[in-house]
Amino acid sequence: MKALVYHGPGEKSLDERPMPELSAPTDAIVKVTRTTICGTDLHILKGDVPTCEPGRILGHEGVGIVHSVGSAVSGLSVGDHVLISCISSCGQCEYCRRGMYSHCATGGWILGHRIDGTQAEYVRIPHAQTSLYRIPPGLDEEALVMLSDILPTGFECGVLNGKVQPGSTVAIVGAGPIGLASLLTAQFYSPAQIIVIDPDANRLAVAQRFGATACVNNSHADAVAEVMKLTESVGVDCVIEAVGIPATFELCQGLVAPGGTIANVGVHGVKCDLHLEKLWDRNIAITTRLVDTVSTPMLLKTVKAGRLDPAQLITHRFQLVDILAAYETFAHAANTHALKVLIEAS
Repeated sequence: MKALVYHGPGEKSLDERPMPELSAPTDAIVKVTRTTICGTDLHILKGDVPTCEPGRILGHEGVGIVHSVGSAVSGLSVGDHVLISCISSCGQCEYCRRGMYSHCATGGWILGHRIDGTQAEYVRIPHAQTSLYRIPPGLDEEALVMLSDILPTGFECGVLNGKVQPGSTVAIVGAGPIGLASLLTAQFYSPAQIIVIDPDANRLAVAQRFGATACVNNSHADAVAEVMKLTESVGVDCVIEAVGIPATFELCQGLVAPGGTIANVGVHGVKCDLHLEKLWDRNIAITTRLVDTVSTPMLLKTVKAGRLDPAQLITHRFQLVDILAAYETFAHAANTHALKVLIEAS
């Protein structure tokens, strides 16, 4: 089968690899029909995730059709259309019982990281019974690829960890796919303001279309000063960091109001400064989280009800044979205006 393989920092290629086989009775093999590229894949290629070893098939998002199931898997049958969760969960260990699937003792974020992932024609899914979701008939499967990772990530790590509430003020630093997913799902709670900050004018225009109450281009303006103007010099109740670089984490510290929360979502590959000399007396909270995907069933229901349209995040489409071009398009989003690239694997 064809698969996108990581060969070390900066190195990747589309290779022929053996088709995966069941290795445990709780496994399933899924024929991938659609997948995508995540910002985390770019972090792996930069060398920010040294636990991902050369030779790994990348990718942790997608939808597909069950090709085979292990003897211990119930509730799934060959031919079922399924959503692949970016997090594999055994459902039984201490962390899973606490809803922290990302820290599952035998799972967590392993697809495209510790084991071969979804940017291939077929993928092996461990703990299939609790890591795959049957897709209700009639739903747009292209749109549901966005529910593998970015929508639950933006919602859980940004909106829920940030304690967004009705009438609260929110700033989202970064208008990439995760920031926009946070923007879409923050609106579940009717905050009074959602201010999106990014240096890319095109992405800010998308954010405004998706429901931002104000946008700040921090390549031309002082983001802290602009947010203070919008909040009567108070700052915001919730700041969502959706980039993962030191400059944006420091910016968040200047935006948060007393009693507020900084919800970090970005993947940080280098150290960031925490200015406790300015923050020690401000009653703020800083949260970190890897997505647990506990919200996936709820998000599926909102999509089915027409309350959430993930398809609007898709800007480009490619075939698996053109995945290297898809990576180039996604990696140069400032020029290509890419948000999420959809890859048809079969």
